[in-house]
Amino acid sequence: MKPDYARNLRIVGWSDQDGCPDGMQLMVHRGYAYIAHMFSKGFIVLDVRDPTKPRTVAYHPAPPNTWTIHLQAHDDLLLVIHAKDMFAAAEFADERAYYQGQLGKAVGTAEGRRARDWSAGLAVYDLSRPEAPRQIGFLPVDGGGIHRCWYTGGRWAYVSALLDGFTDYIFVTVDLADPAQPREAGRWWIPGMHLAGGERPSWPEARRYGLHHAIVHGDTAYAAWRDAGLVVLDVADRSAPRLITHRNWSPPFGGGTHNALPLPDRDLLIVLDEAVLDHQEDGVKHVWVFDNREPSNPVSIATFPQPTEADYASRPGHFGPHNLHENRPGSFISSELIFTTWQNAGVRVFDIRNPYRPEEVGALVPPPPARLMDPRPGREKVIQSADVFVDSAGLIYCTDYSAGLYILEFDGS
Repeated sequence: MKPDYARNLRIVGWSDQDGCPDGMQLMVHRGYAYIAHMFSKGFIVLDVRDPTKPRTVAYHPAPPNTWTIHLQAHDDLLLVIHAKDMFAAAEFADERAYYQGQLGKAVGTAEGRRARDWSAGLAVYDLSRPEAPRQIGFLPVDGGGIHRCWYTGGRWAYVSALLDGFTDYIFVTVDLADPAQPREAGRWWIPGMHLAGGERPSWPEARRYGLHHAIVHGDTAYAAWRDAGLVVLDVADRSAPRLITHRNWSPPFGGGTHNALPLPDRDLLIVLDEAVLDHQEDGVKHVWVFDNREPSNPVSIATFPQPTEADYASRPGHFGPHNLHENRPGSFISSELIFTTWQNAGVRVFDIRNPYRPEEVGALVPPPPARLMDPRPGREKVIQSADVFVDSAGLIYCTDYSAGLYILEFDGS
């Protein structure tokens, strides 16, 4: 299989995921890949112990009208989100409606009056047999559901939840002391989000002030809050998260903050803004390097270079960052190499040994997908590299909205 473009990355394996090649978040754990489908209603398990021949071993369908697009695996637990299937809903046929404004109002949960025909919450699976996840618990929520979660073992998980009475997703801590009976422990939101509590937004109506997810290191949560930028929380008391600082660079930049990755050994923070509209309609999106020596005052010091070997902005689909490898325990961990997906520009690897001058050192753009999996009107058959995970051996796994799972090897310095 020949990529459209490659530098210092090569394809070692590929899977069409048993005929459902759409993927969103993935985890690789104990020789198995857990891939959340974007459009095929559920998640799939692949045996990747031989990365040249990935093999499907299980498929778990989602409940009706429900997204299960994000998941986390660690030790013997797999956490899978349940939320309204937004991209199957008529109100979001034009993706601008999803990425702009108060999502809770668009869904009908902000006022808490909409009847729910989807599953909303967090499903907990036992992974003692990694090839055969078995659901053992469920945390229900009242509202649109949970978008993404962070879990690296132990008692606590952290989720973004769209709850009745709120304008958008907020930060919620989850107690997994008994995985069969997970429970909410605490919550935090930007003042102005809690309509049912009498609050009103102070930001423009078109801005999307909603939590994508947080990455937690120790007692600090680094939360990517879409058009509200970066929120840093003290979660030492999981029942009462406390604001450390809030930074926002939108406007003038386009918003969509999606990942905030701490690199604690270097006092750096890598923050990625997601490109969410075609042809950079939402502006040029960046991956930012922050000096994080003073956690209450992170300072931007650089941005990653943009791909320039082709005019990707003029091509169909989204051009710009989407996800990055999040240095999870048990995976490949580096504070010098950052792995990202760049949607129609594929996968990118950056060297940040000099944090003031990040350098691209690897890239691969897969060939066009064989068919289009996105059912929304007006979408085109184009690469949209979605998530990236690097295992402890350094193999790179990449999902796509239509093109299946790619397994890559980095042969740069």
